[in-house]
Amino acid sequence: MHEAPQSGDARCPGVVLLHGIARTSASLTKLERALQGNGFTTLNIDYPSRRKPIAAIADDIHPAIARFAERDAPLHFVAHSMGGLVARAYIARHRPVRLGRVVMLGTPNSGSEVADLLQGFLPYRAFYGPAGLELTTTPATAPNVLPAIDYPVGVIAGNRFIDPVAGLLVLPKPNDGRVSVQSTMLAGMTDHVVVKASHTGLPRRAAAIEQTIAFLRDGRFRSA
Repeated sequence: MHEAPQSGDARCPGVVLLHGIARTSASLTKLERALQGNGFTTLNIDYPSRRKPIAAIADDIHPAIARFAERDAPLHFVAHSMGGLVARAYIARHRPVRLGRVVMLGTPNSGSEVADLLQGFLPYRAFYGPAGLELTTTPATAPNVLPAIDYPVGVIAGNRFIDPVAGLLVLPKPNDGRVSVQSTMLAGMTDHVVVKASHTGLPRRAAAIEQTIAFLRDGRFRSA
């Protein structure tokens, strides 16, 4: 695991950024810079998303987050895709004392039909590893067995897709090409918003970045 350098004033609210499966912290760089420019201190973590189950990943990132959480300020989480499930698992296992708000972008909170379709194929299993097998819609997998939330969560979903096969033939509509809008929804969430973006494009989309900052500041998304 690689811990990116912390940025910002120790007195400012902190934000832990968690990328999705088969991605790196670089995929959240634009979002991170926007957060820093709006007064947040950030910790952008690289973690082995394809090597371990989600619960083990949550334990792996704990030391870095625990150090970051020693600051006397609220600690927020901003997570893309599977990173949102990692955040949920982390909070369930290692809840920070000064936990603030959580923003999830394109997180498959009820799993993904794409994972359902591909889980039986060796290339998928080999590439995405244990965590990839936890992204299905079956009741026993991580999205469906993580504890209920009791903290403020804002969910951002995309409704544009690049892959026509997944977008048109596999996933319920609307979807972002990997996750349906319906699957991003989470029981107990504080707010939900849909933006015009694909799954991989969500963290870089200006509208999604603006909504992320709005939720961290105000606890609600901006009205469309």
